Amino acid sequence: MFDFAEAAVQGALDAGATYADARAMVTGSEGLAARNGVLERLSQNESAGVGVRALIGSSWGFFATPDPSVAAATAAGREAAAIAKASAVVAGPPVELADVGAAQAHWDSGWEEHPFEVSLSERGDLMVEVTAAMKAVAGVGVASGHMHAWDTQKWFVSSQGHRISQHLVECGTSIEATAIGESETQRRSYGGIGGIWGTRGYEMVRDADLLGNAQRVGEEAVELLSADECPSGVTDLILGREQLALQIHESVGHAIELDRILGWEAAFAGTSFLDLGQLGRFRYGSELMNITADATLPGALGSFGYDDEGTPAQRVDIVKDGIWVGVLSGRDSAHVAGLPPGGMVRGDGWNRLPMVRMTNVGLVPGESSLEEMIAATDDGVYMETNRSWSIDDKRLNFQFGCERGHEVKNGKLGRLLRNPTYTGITPQFWASLDMLGGPAEWMFWGTPNCGKGQPQQYGHTGHPSVPGRFRGVRVGVRSK
Repeated sequence: MFDFAEAAVQGALDAGATYADARAMVTGSEGLAARNGVLERLSQNESAGVGVRALIGSSWGFFATPDPSVAAATAAGREAAAIAKASAVVAGPPVELADVGAAQAHWDSGWEEHPFEVSLSERGDLMVEVTAAMKAVAGVGVASGHMHAWDTQKWFVSSQGHRISQHLVECGTSIEATAIGESETQRRSYGGIGGIWGTRGYEMVRDADLLGNAQRVGEEAVELLSADECPSGVTDLILGREQLALQIHESVGHAIELDRILGWEAAFAGTSFLDLGQLGRFRYGSELMNITADATLPGALGSFGYDDEGTPAQRVDIVKDGIWVGVLSGRDSAHVAGLPPGGMVRGDGWNRLPMVRMTNVGLVPGESSLEEMIAATDDGVYMETNRSWSIDDKRLNFQFGCERGHEVKNGKLGRLLRNPTYTGITPQFWASLDMLGGPAEWMFWGTPNCGKGQPQQYGHTGHPSVPGRFRGVRVGVRSK
């Protein structure tokens, strides 16, 4: 596949590009879904092709082809250069790229058990058995589960001398039960912000112990039907680590994408409230808030060896002791900002233009524990597992709903609460963080369907997280 990528790059250079790179890719994916003890869906897909970027003056051009021939790849390179040349008719400052070493390397993610080598019957039987076990709980109306796996091979070549191959295996699963009452429904899921996902093999599914959690999930869904409504007011809020992972994704991850900060991108998640001129000075949160973007974490969903510009995976400080110090960047945006490239550019497949995406954006653990947070809280609410979210297109004002809550009184968990919600403004909310879980509670959550761009691309992002306590948060907000 290196031959096709090299042909695409040469085609672009011959047509006038000052820089070009190409990704040849072969991607296989399989998905299974079951409902109420019946296997409802099996999807199997394989895709292969070459995508090439060409740079001329102020503009990029991109073109892709599924034709596995040197002639087609060469033609794709010429087309990418033609698009860049046409775009450059609209004058703009020349695009320059931050320097990275021209690596010649191979990287693979590693796995214990390749998911495609586990029989479809075993995987399907697991989904059937788990959803049947949840449905058997009295009061559960709908029980569903799914799993998905990807095998991705990439060959990257650039006109600056990069020649990099990578092999990534990713896998994950989730289950949920919906209980139906007289006037409402309640949902309980296992898998955090959309599932248990990672750059791992089928061992990820085995470690999740779906059967061992099925009955609990069903019973907790039914239990919520008779729980008290979450009260409204301002109180201390303790968030479970899976909910805090989504809070990071929405109020930090998208806000720190440099293309959004620069105004280059606004699709789906909008732009950002951050001002590049405040980098290194803006207080994002309390001194307990330390956020990194780390693509080197073994097994996390946002991990890889090199991004789709050939920049090595790395750990970048984003928030340090509450101060905003870093961004998610590519080679072009990093040069504009005067920063080193962070290696955060990826494309969803060979036929999509690579763009700035989250890697593993998450919290560095603190020194407390969930148990200690509860014990130290006289009056508050504990919430876990996301149910809904809403945030403005500057990533500033937000409201989240969770599946399950508990009143916290005098250092102990009290009554169960249904429909718990909380709201806030990003920097004020993070400034109220005063307790943070320690290394023993640090867990890698993942989002395999982060949307961005037009045409839409789905990014695989990771979010290391721990529980946290926030003071004086408005909870129980609901529409009348």
